Amino acid sequence: MDKIYCTPGNAGIAEIAECIDVSPNDFDALLDFVKYEWIDLTVVGPEDPLSKGIADAFEKQGRRILGPTSKAAMLESSKSFAKDFMKRYGIPTAEYRVFTSYIQAEDYIRLKGAPIVVKADGLAAGKGVIVAQTVDEAIDALRLIMKEKAFGEAGEKVVVEECLQGEEASFMVFIDGKTVVPMVSSQDHKRVFDNDQGPNTGGMGAYSPAPVITEKLQTLIMEKIMNRALKGFKSEGIKYKGILYAGLMIKDGQPYVLEFNCRLGDPETQPVLSRLDTDFVDIAFAITDEKLHTIKPQWKPEASVCVVLASEGYPGKYEKGKPISGLKEVEEMKDVVVFHAGTAYNGDETVTSGGRVLGVTALGKDIKEAKERAYSAIEKIHFDGMHYRKDIADKAINRPA
Repeated sequence: MDKIYCTPGNAGIAEIAECIDVSPNDFDALLDFVKYEWIDLTVVGPEDPLSKGIADAFEKQGRRILGPTSKAAMLESSKSFAKDFMKRYGIPTAEYRVFTSYIQAEDYIRLKGAPIVVKADGLAAGKGVIVAQTVDEAIDALRLIMKEKAFGEAGEKVVVEECLQGEEASFMVFIDGKTVVPMVSSQDHKRVFDNDQGPNTGGMGAYSPAPVITEKLQTLIMEKIMNRALKGFKSEGIKYKGILYAGLMIKDGQPYVLEFNCRLGDPETQPVLSRLDTDFVDIAFAITDEKLHTIKPQWKPEASVCVVLASEGYPGKYEKGKPISGLKEVEEMKDVVVFHAGTAYNGDETVTSGGRVLGVTALGKDIKEAKERAYSAIEKIHFDGMHYRKDIADKAINRPA
């Protein structure tokens, strides 16, 4: 590999890539850049460009890109499309109804009772799903989404679904339109505070492997979810090439899909790819060339834990521009990588520029050792108002044998 470019980038990736000042949604400018620089592969990280058709634009110009078309990406960009798709192809998921009328949605919530889940139909940066414990909470959520337009056009339509009780896990696969290859399992922590308290976030930490996903359960996930999804894509004439992520609820030993993402999940990707022994670029080429059947990804036996360091106030309002210290000291630690998310440069100084700032990720012989290594690294890092959960991976560590 000669060179990596990134847009928009951050202070972390700037150490290995050249960050370019082009909007991820300016497809014409990106295509011009790709042609001018003779770029061999483009990897799409965020969901927004995928939903707007970046893969379609690149494929039309004969440019290799890792990511599904806009039609395929509707599995993430429209909750109602995803739920209807799952219903059509027998993919297990929660009972649901779709509404464009506030009054009808409110009547349905009062009829069904709580707990119940209210979801904005469109993209809402991981914050458009509200798990309501009471009917009043659910109606407040409905008002926030449909009347107050907290998520803009994403809330023109809502999905109201039953609240499944069980244990959540994440499962990602590589898919090239013909073949599905599983990654190692993971589990993230959505709530902002310890003991799964507080509002949902984009994710406060994750670990891999997830003990809840046994070999038997993985077989079920592949059979009932991933293979049925592939069959559905084929039936609808959709060539899905890229990453498919399923957020799962494990209930009575059975997997149910809470949501699909059409990209690598954050923060699950940090511990999952930290365990990948095969070159990711080789896998990406195999996917884009529809030769995934020729690759068998190899995984490290070690466990991995990622802890997210967030800005004070996240997932609500937060300040930016806080200087971050300690990153150089952590660089010297063995089996620890700090993934940057909301960071930027202010002169020579690395500062905060987002809600989720850093993902401190460590490998260990087991989850307990990986957790200890990650938290010992966190002790060296500081920025004003730094917030993180202290219980990431405890669920796995304290799990009965």
